[in-house]
Amino acid sequence: MKIKAVIVDDELIAREVLRNYLTKYCPQVEILGEAENIKEAVPLIAEKQPQLVFLDVEMPFGNAFDVLEATKEFSYETIFITAFSQYSLQALNKSASYYILKPIDIQELIVAVNKVAESLEKKEELNRNKILLENLKLKPEKQQLILPTLQGFDVVKTEDIVRLQADGNFTQVYLTDGSKKMVCRFLKHFDDLLESPFVRVHRSHIVNTSFVKSYHKSGTVMLADDTEIEVSGSFKDSFLKVFS
Repeated sequence: MKIKAVIVDDELIAREVLRNYLTKYCPQVEILGEAENIKEAVPLIAEKQPQLVFLDVEMPFGNAFDVLEATKEFSYETIFITAFSQYSLQALNKSASYYILKPIDIQELIVAVNKVAESLEKKEELNRNKILLENLKLKPEKQQLILPTLQGFDVVKTEDIVRLQADGNFTQVYLTDGSKKMVCRFLKHFDDLLESPFVRVHRSHIVNTSFVKSYHKSGTVMLADDTEIEVSGSFKDSFLKVFS
């Protein structure tokens, strides 16, 4: 299966390196064209209607998210090419987007392309670009989170998450409706990803402080769903600081 793709990056050398890597290591990708800025990228995507866009996050006169906004009528997968930025990575991870950090690692590129190929073969009806754009317009507590599960994926609002609990190589995510999702991610993934009002209270627990009902000096917190969770000493100060 050939994947029709375009490359959008403002640096000529970066485009050449990526093109050469794709030719040598990802022969299933067919490059239909390249663009060096947003002005070129939008008509290129409209004309070629690719299945995949390799998209540099930071460019002059706009960024990758401006490209997505201007081409949101088209359906395509995106592999973002980005220098490290905590803000960008949080947004991309929440929408389960595919991305590669600069400088490009060949193995990471192969993995990302294979994931896209798998999504296209499965014909997944998951518009990561749309969710990403929506999240960028919302406050963190109102954003959506894509949770990869053993059955596929679930999309939940962060404000509906009461707590998260480590479960071996997985994380149990408990929701306001009483349900829980077993997610194929370590708890640390969510510790790095989720912002206030989420706080780590224990090696195995993250809680949404919006649902804290009470705290006991013995070192436990009671949540709105009547779950009682230990607050370990190493996380006690950061937890109490939220309420100070």
